[in-house]
Amino acid sequence: MAELKLAVIDVKPGAAMESQSGLAMLRPRIYGAYAEAEGPKRVAAIVMHPTSNFMGHYLIGPLAQRGVTCLGLNSRFVNNDTMLLMERVIQDLGAGVKFLRGLGYERIALIGNSGGASLAAYYQAQAERFDAVRLVDGDASGLDASDFPRADGIALCGAHLGRSRLFGEWIDPSVIDEADAVSADPALDMYDPRNGPPFATEFLARFRAAQARRRDRIEQWVWSRLRWLRANPSGPQDQAFVVYRTHAEPRCLDLALDPNDRPAGSIWGDARQVNYAANAMARYTSLRAFLSQWSSGSRADGPANLARTSVPVLLFTYTADASTFPSTRDAWLEAARGRIRNVDVKGGNHYLAGQPEHVERVADEMAAWMRAL
Repeated sequence: MAELKLAVIDVKPGAAMESQSGLAMLRPRIYGAYAEAEGPKRVAAIVMHPTSNFMGHYLIGPLAQRGVTCLGLNSRFVNNDTMLLMERVIQDLGAGVKFLRGLGYERIALIGNSGGASLAAYYQAQAERFDAVRLVDGDASGLDASDFPRADGIALCGAHLGRSRLFGEWIDPSVIDEADAVSADPALDMYDPRNGPPFATEFLARFRAAQARRRDRIEQWVWSRLRWLRANPSGPQDQAFVVYRTHAEPRCLDLALDPNDRPAGSIWGDARQVNYAANAMARYTSLRAFLSQWSSGSRADGPANLARTSVPVLLFTYTADASTFPSTRDAWLEAARGRIRNVDVKGGNHYLAGQPEHVERVADEMAAWMRAL
């Protein structure tokens, strides 16, 4: 195992109160861990997620052993996405690219793992054609083209399509009262055994339509509340709120839908318990963070951004992943048609947890592809 080194990188300040730490707001820094490959500084990679701590990512050491220096980088929002802005996260990723360039590496690859996939695609789209001058809520982003030095390739694995896609596909449409965490319309409750699994086509059509309606209602309230607040420039310009029950994906229970090798359930445990948990996807957020991350207006859609890039792409499909599916793979393949190659990792779960043989295989294929960039 290659020795891990600490990366400490200064980044540009964001908006007031993006962090509860005054030091983090006035002198923000991001942190990473990297393992250096022996020999010439030919190629390096960054693996990063909007909020998860990737300093212990399973590919850092294996890639270094195969000749690719790998940096597991955290954003300024590590472990807390309440105030997260995707535009600020791509700025942090750009600081990581500059860090590796400063170490002398000729080629840089981005590894988009899980929720990091849409991040990598969004970053590279801005690196190739910068246009993110404003945030989704209309505020100036504080970004410029110099924040985004280009990478040379993107490797995707266990790759979600983006936070806004997940929110739209996983939000529980049976919620009756947004202020009541347990309110439910049984006719739209996928966890009511009277509805399945298996789920009838008619139920799924009603379910998906109701998901879209709930998402739209929340978005309309967010925009309305934001306009009301900002009508008074001297008053608060943002506020926090809670979104209950955001883990209702029929494919978690009905394995005949978008079939792969996954077991029934969530990647985080019992799907129903995750849905009702106090902490889950998009549970705590602010108005502007919701618009940037979770709303249909988010600019961080993975395939849409990947289609704007020109670099080669390598996709690893973990066939036993309970949160990405064959349709997920197909969306990525369509977005980068003609410059993307897919590798099926048969039996791979979302985290390759307890699967060292799959980690070795992914590292072999990924390192060989990166060395050839």
